[in-house]
Amino acid sequence: QVQLVESGGGLVQPGGSLRLSCAAAGFTLDSYAVGWFRQAPGQEREGVSCISSPDGSTSYVDSVKGRFTISRDNAKNTVYLQMNSLKPEDTAVYYCAAGSRCAYIPGEFGAWGQGTQVTVSS
Repeated sequence: QVQLVESGGGLVQPGGSLRLSCAAAGFTLDSYAVGWFRQAPGQEREGVSCISSPDGSTSYVDSVKGRFTISRDNAKNTVYLQMNSLKPEDTAVYYCAAGSRCAYIPGEFGAWGQGTQVTVSS
């Protein structure tokens, strides 16, 4: 069974950090591009970051550049999103997704996790 499971979300104060994990089951994650998306209430799902396969190149949306870092641990079949200097506008449900290439278009990704809530508030 192909499955992606996110974890690591929670409540954090502005300026704080969280590390999200995206663990895969049933397939080898490093064979796919993996993207992180987020969706705030009443807003469309937006791409945040992506890591390509096989070269591992990374990309970020402008609003998170310099604050978020995406990485892979192939031994653990997991992709991470390290989020630093969090802002209230980062509040959203965060999803990871696997696909054939990096593109901030949800339709390009065939496998999705269930999402994890990130809330940035004092």
